[in-house]
Amino acid sequence: MLYLKTGLNVCRCCFTEKSLWRRGLSTTENLSRTNLAHQKILSHIPHAQKGAVFLSQFLYCPAAFIRRGGVRGLFGGGRGNIRQQTLEDIAENIRERKFKRIVVMAGAGISTPSGIPDFRSPGSGLYDNLQQYNLPYAEAIFEINYFHHNPNPFFALAKELYPGNYQPNLTHYFIRLLHDKGQLLRMYTQNIDGLERMAGIPPKMLVEAHGTFATATCTVCRRDYKGEELRNDIMEGTIPKCPTCKGIIKPDIVFFGEELPQQFFTYLTDFPIADLLIVMGTSLEVEPFASLAGAMRGSVSRLLINRDLVGPFAWGSQRHNDVAELGDVVSGVKKLVELLGWKQELEALMNVGGDKTSVNNQEE
Repeated sequence: MLYLKTGLNVCRCCFTEKSLWRRGLSTTENLSRTNLAHQKILSHIPHAQKGAVFLSQFLYCPAAFIRRGGVRGLFGGGRGNIRQQTLEDIAENIRERKFKRIVVMAGAGISTPSGIPDFRSPGSGLYDNLQQYNLPYAEAIFEINYFHHNPNPFFALAKELYPGNYQPNLTHYFIRLLHDKGQLLRMYTQNIDGLERMAGIPPKMLVEAHGTFATATCTVCRRDYKGEELRNDIMEGTIPKCPTCKGIIKPDIVFFGEELPQQFFTYLTDFPIADLLIVMGTSLEVEPFASLAGAMRGSVSRLLINRDLVGPFAWGSQRHNDVAELGDVVSGVKKLVELLGWKQELEALMNVGGDKTSVNNQEE
């Protein structure tokens, strides 16, 4: 898989032998398999076939893809002399249904208000608190070669992160409300906590870029399992084993060294037709997910609700239709909800979903 924390100049030619070895990657094996999946997707998308070579570069080096114009080079876009958009403009266009095909990109920052620690925050992030598992380095817990060597650390962490231990918050229910109103085209999430599903967002509306606990696969015979079939073993601290071949059953979380989920390539059909991109709660440091934010057509509005400027909002030239609402993610979503006039609807949805907390009292 290509989920690597990279700079903007990374391509497959830049991978060092050490990096490949540590992550179990092979330029001849993993990249060719990814390319095969890519070609399968392109074969069903006539308008993208002629750009197959250009788009395939995105899979290997997202930064190079953006530098060469991203999907704007294929699907058009442009910019006129228009005033800088504001959050109020975004809200008005959502409310008046001028935005009907909204893509949401989200990371760990939308789940931390539910009590789930993120991965990279100094001191409090998961990667800084894994010493108890005696790992050679923090990322090893999500590397497939290390998992085959020692699955215990991952399953100990899985017990903490398993869906059901935490509840969705206002942010998840806002995205659910977009879906209920028929304006959500797709949600692309880096999270593996399952809170999007718990909030009622249908799986078909989700691209779980880093995988999911909802399904699992035997690492030996490849038999499929439902995630709930593993719950008892995981909660009891037992490694789940396949009754057929006694192999380890691994939740379908995407590890370093594994292929991208095939559903990730849905971006090839979603991004050309989207009319608004909302990015929230992510550092945009993990590729190729991170570069999706720069792959939207230039004419499409982009809204960032985040603690900091990230990705193209930080290093790209500012677009007139880019809006950044910086600070606490829940506070930013609350502000957007109030501008939309959806506060009562959102509270009703949260109450039905089991969250009895008022929108005004959501943790900030």
